[in-house]
Amino acid sequence: MVDAPAKSASGSARLNLRNVTVLCVDTNALGLEVLGQMLMGFGVERIRRAANLEDARSFLSRETIDFVLVDSNLEGESGYDLVRWLRHSTLDPNRFAPVVVTGSHTPASEIASARDCGANFVVAKPLSPSVLMQRMLWIARGGRQFVEAEKYVGPDRRFKYDGVPEGTKGRRASDLSASLGLAKEPNLNQEQINSVLKPQKVAL
Repeated sequence: MVDAPAKSASGSARLNLRNVTVLCVDTNALGLEVLGQMLMGFGVERIRRAANLEDARSFLSRETIDFVLVDSNLEGESGYDLVRWLRHSTLDPNRFAPVVVTGSHTPASEIASARDCGANFVVAKPLSPSVLMQRMLWIARGGRQFVEAEKYVGPDRRFKYDGVPEGTKGRRASDLSASLGLAKEPNLNQEQINSVLKPQKVAL
C-alpha cells in the first residue's frame, strides 16, 4: 500500500512507493514504457503491464494491486469499462484501489465518463511526472470516502462539501439537516464569554 506522505529534509512531501504494486494498462507499447520509467523514477519496484482489458483483468484477479493507471482508449475498448468492472467486482481489496485514467483527449464528456465510472482522477497526455506525482500525493492524503450505491461505486465525487442543496434533505446518511434546532444549553452572558477568552496565567 502507499505509505502516508512524509516530509523530506527540504520540507516537500514525498511517498515511499517501494512496496507498492502498480498496474499500467495501455495498448501502446511506448506508452507503457514511458509509464514504467516514470514510476521507477518515483521508486516503484513492482510494475505490472497490461496491453488490453483481458490482461488487466487477469492481473486484478490473481494478485493484489495498490494503484491502477489506465488509458481511456484501448484500441476500440474503453478504459472506463475496466474501471466500472473493477468497482462493481468482488475483488477485495483491489476494487478499492485508486485509479487514474490517462487520455490524449480530455473534453468535458471524457472527464464526466471517468468520474461516473469510479476513477479517482484524470491526467492528460503527454504525462508530466510532476502532475502524476501530485495526483498520487493527493490520493495518499485520503479524505474521500468510498461510495457504494445502486448506480455508482467509487470514491466520493464531491471534492468539497457546501451543505445540503437548498430545499432538500440530502441523499446521504451523513448529510445533516440545514435547519437549526433549539439550543440545548443556555447562552453565555458577556461576563462568562470574557472569562473564557481572557488569557490565564499558568504556573510552571
